Amino acid sequence: MRPSRFTEEQIIGMLKEQEAGAKTADVCRKHGISAATFYKFKAKFGGMEVSDARRLKGKRCTKAPFPKPPDACMAVSR
Repeated sequence: MRPSRFTEEQIIGMLKEQEAGAKTADVCRKHGISAATFYKFKAKFGGMEVSDARRLKGKRCTKAPFPKPPDACMAVSR
């Protein structure tokens, strides 16, 4: 699967813009994404803060049977 062009922090920033009152179409146009992509981001990251997204990113490798260094963990999660 192809990695996202946006970091979790950027995605949450887009969602906060829309929550602050900007129209969804304007936010999508500004960041160069489609409305479908915006709503997919909203389904995944809606209601999260940046710290929550970082914690989620850190837990991607928790199902590994043995503790691994962070570099090895990232290779497994892709």
